Amino acid sequence: MVKGISRQVIVVHSPDQKLFDQAIFILKDDAVKEGITDEMLLKSANKLLASASPDAKIPITHYGAVWACAGALVTGLAWFLTVLF
Repeated sequence: MVKGISRQVIVVHSPDQKLFDQAIFILKDDAVKEGITDEMLLKSANKLLASASPDAKIPITHYGAVWACAGALVTGLAWFLTVLF
C-alpha cells in the first residue's frame, strides 16, 4: 500500500480489447529528470504491451532452461531411488 506519495503514471489503452481495457505504468522518479519526452514514454509503454501480448512467443532460450531443470529433476529422482533401494 502506498500512502502519501504522488506518482506519475501512463495509462495506455490495450490494442486487444478482449481481455484488458487498459494498462497503467507507474513512472520512476528519475524518468522525468532525465529529459525523456512524452513520446518516448508512450513508445516504450506500447513496446512493452506488444511484447507481453498473448501472441508473443517464448524465446527458445527459455525452453533450454526448462529442459535442463527437467533433466536435473530426473537425475535427482534416479539417484534418490538408487540410494533408497
